[in-house]
Amino acid sequence: MPAAGNEFVAASYNVHAGIDGWGRPHDVVGLCRQIDADVLVLQESWKPEGRDSLAQEVGGALGYRVTEVPLAHGRRAQPHAHPTGRWMRRLDWRTTSHAIFLDSERSFPERVVDSPRFQGADPGSWGIAVLSRLPIAQTEVIALQRLRRDRANRAVVAMSVEVDGQPVGFAGTHMSHLSHGSALHFRAVARMLDGVFGNEPVVLAGDMNLWGPPIHALLGQWHRAVKGKTWPAWRPHSQLDHLLVRGLAVRDSGVWPESGSDHRPVWARLALEGH
Repeated sequence: MPAAGNEFVAASYNVHAGIDGWGRPHDVVGLCRQIDADVLVLQESWKPEGRDSLAQEVGGALGYRVTEVPLAHGRRAQPHAHPTGRWMRRLDWRTTSHAIFLDSERSFPERVVDSPRFQGADPGSWGIAVLSRLPIAQTEVIALQRLRRDRANRAVVAMSVEVDGQPVGFAGTHMSHLSHGSALHFRAVARMLDGVFGNEPVVLAGDMNLWGPPIHALLGQWHRAVKGKTWPAWRPHSQLDHLLVRGLAVRDSGVWPESGSDHRPVWARLALEGH
């Protein structure tokens, strides 16, 4: 339900560059229209060379102001010639079968670079974006420390939006994996957001690549506005996608049904505490 007055709807959606594991496109704009969030974080927004990004397409179609940060360059695969009904090949995470190749920070081995799937893929950039229909007072992009094993840089898009005449902090991100050292980033983000927003109510949204309990251990006193399995979208067993809040009341929340991506979106209707 759309929010009004002192309430607003926040959402987070990892769009997997707008394609499935076979390279087949899915309707990112259409799903974002259904979610109808006031502030929306998109991860893995793809920008083909010389064309608008997925986030810009969503913003243009639905009336959002878009703040976007590229995190890596690479290639997005063309649709496979012989796909099945599955999201990807069964139990197939081999690099030569990937739909997205990120090679700006770490190069791939020759067998991947020489593969027909890589050679036929389209170049572009991969990143995160925060889209807002609420008034924005200020925006800051916070770069995070480079993780040696990661194929992308990481960052937080932090902005102050206005809800019922009051400032609310909103931060969007896409974290790396624990095996790549993301614990360093979680601790840094907690400190940085305290410095940026102080005692303001805040939402931290994104694909965290981590479950709720260890996030609490690393971040401190943040409340999970949504609890539900989000990954993999076709048969989810884990929650990797989160809306974390401080100083805000949760009126309603949920996990969106299967979306075309490998992640299911999360959303919450939030209100200023004391209203």
